[in-house]
Amino acid sequence: MKAAIIYSYGSPEVLQVAEVARPQPKADQLLVKVFASSINPIEWKIRKGMLKLLTGNNFPIALGFDLSGEVIEVGARVSRFQPGDWVYACMDQLTGGAYAQYAAVAEKVAAMKPANMTHEQAAAVPLAAMTALQALRDKGHLKPGQRVLINGASGGVGTYAVQIAKLLGATEVTGVCSGKNIDLVKSLGADLTIDYNQQDFTQGTTQYDIVFDVVGNCSVSACRSVLQPRGIYVTTQPSPGNYLRSILSALWPAQKFKVILLQSKHEDLQYLKAQIEAGNLRSVIDKTYPLAQIAEAHTYAEAGHTVGKTVMIIA
Repeated sequence: MKAAIIYSYGSPEVLQVAEVARPQPKADQLLVKVFASSINPIEWKIRKGMLKLLTGNNFPIALGFDLSGEVIEVGARVSRFQPGDWVYACMDQLTGGAYAQYAAVAEKVAAMKPANMTHEQAAAVPLAAMTALQALRDKGHLKPGQRVLINGASGGVGTYAVQIAKLLGATEVTGVCSGKNIDLVKSLGADLTIDYNQQDFTQGTTQYDIVFDVVGNCSVSACRSVLQPRGIYVTTQPSPGNYLRSILSALWPAQKFKVILLQSKHEDLQYLKAQIEAGNLRSVIDKTYPLAQIAEAHTYAEAGHTVGKTVMIIA
């Protein structure tokens, strides 16, 4: 089969589409024929070697976490799926493996694909939407009636976060994005928007119950004045310093600082599927690329101007 792999860390050019052996599913896995995948920051960070302390130097490394496709084979202990099912998933292997024609996927991180989405639309969902859901629901403990700010509202995680904040009952959602994306963010449900080129939200007078810093470019100290006294700041940046701040803030009854690190879960994919099929949640896709253009796709995604998600068409 064809798969996008790297033999060393580096620029997008280290990505190669090569012939590799088709994976053999374990007892608790599905063999999925992948129709589409998508690009997330975690993947280009792995490619650049930014996480090599975790990923090591055992090359070649196959990248990619999101996928949507067809179940071809199931392991002996799989009970939820059968060959012919259309599923979507977020790989739980350390480096992924979804940039490929076939992938072995753990049953616990897969769900039936939303019926009203194409494979391209479904492949954009898992990592980004689950990150948004777990950040707001599990870390932010969002309650109906609260006021939420999403910094990076037009990006991959941000476009889902705006919608999910409204689904969870936020009475007022403010989306921070560039001026050209304001109409999009409003269409996703944002009550208010801030153009970061015109205004620094940390200098405003409004106080929020939750600040979700998707892009990770605002420190918690800069956000303290716009957080409620018991407000929660959530970041996507899992640095040692951020984890230390999170631990320390848990010792005090005032404002909290939390780091979201995704846990891929069947149950969360099921929840997202239900919301998608009810018409409450949609994907925003910026560009699509064939697998052969994986280097160009990484170059585009890494530039940081993606609106929604960049999707890979595998088959």
